[in-house]
Amino acid sequence: MARQQPPRPSGPAPPPAVQRLTVKYAKRGRMRFASHRDIARAVERGVRRAGLPVAHSAGFSPHPKISYAGGAPTGAASEAEFLEISLTASLDPHAVRARLDEALPDGIDVIEVADLAVAQAPRLEASEWEVMLPGVGPDDAARAVEAFLAAPTAVVERLTSNGVRRLDTRAGVVTLALDRRATTEGQLGCAILRMVVRHLTPAVRPEDILAAFRAMCALEPSSPAVVTRLAQGPLGSDIAADSHDEAATTAEAPRPEGRDAARGQVMAARLDAEDAPWRRPRL
Repeated sequence: MARQQPPRPSGPAPPPAVQRLTVKYAKRGRMRFASHRDIARAVERGVRRAGLPVAHSAGFSPHPKISYAGGAPTGAASEAEFLEISLTASLDPHAVRARLDEALPDGIDVIEVADLAVAQAPRLEASEWEVMLPGVGPDDAARAVEAFLAAPTAVVERLTSNGVRRLDTRAGVVTLALDRRATTEGQLGCAILRMVVRHLTPAVRPEDILAAFRAMCALEPSSPAVVTRLAQGPLGSDIAADSHDEAATTAEAPRPEGRDAARGQVMAARLDAEDAPWRRPRL
């Protein structure tokens, strides 16, 4: 018996995409607790409300051509999230930014929109994070940072949909420092960490690094840590001086031999502020 071919969709093909835009947006306030799926739904509703001519895929279940790059985990805020959207008509990116920002719910704020025909897509190779640790004194946090950076590896376990995975958190950390604000502003009961973490597979998240602190030094905040992604960008060969300006303990992560040898002796992630139109937030 001949195998039946599945029926083909009838009707005209969807209009082709003529413009690709990269959107940089922030996830703030209560939206930090929204999952990636919730964010995606909110963006799709916002695109419809803004009246943007979004391109759709073909087939029986067309879906808008919107893709996301490395979203922050649920519970973390972010000042540097990225998505790409394809349109069937060319629009002014500034007008798209205003229309989409107006249509999105509070807590999802559009920062910049760039046309990929004239601007290079951002290379998202590393993220800079701020982690506030309630109930943790700066001295205890400094000892944990020192112990973590001195360790050749820091393996933790994470429960995923595919079971328990083991990952080396130490391999992902490029720089790790205690923020001076933890002492200069009198926040003796709330240490603040700054860290630059390269994007690996599986991803190393700030919560994984805190799990390593817990295993190494029994460091435990009195309430859940407040995590914010400050920037994303390319992993370069220069030391990110801006990351150290406000740090009481500048802790550059020494790199074990053989790791990322193709990149040479990279000692820090440079979240490049010169790759227009993207701008790293000045802290």
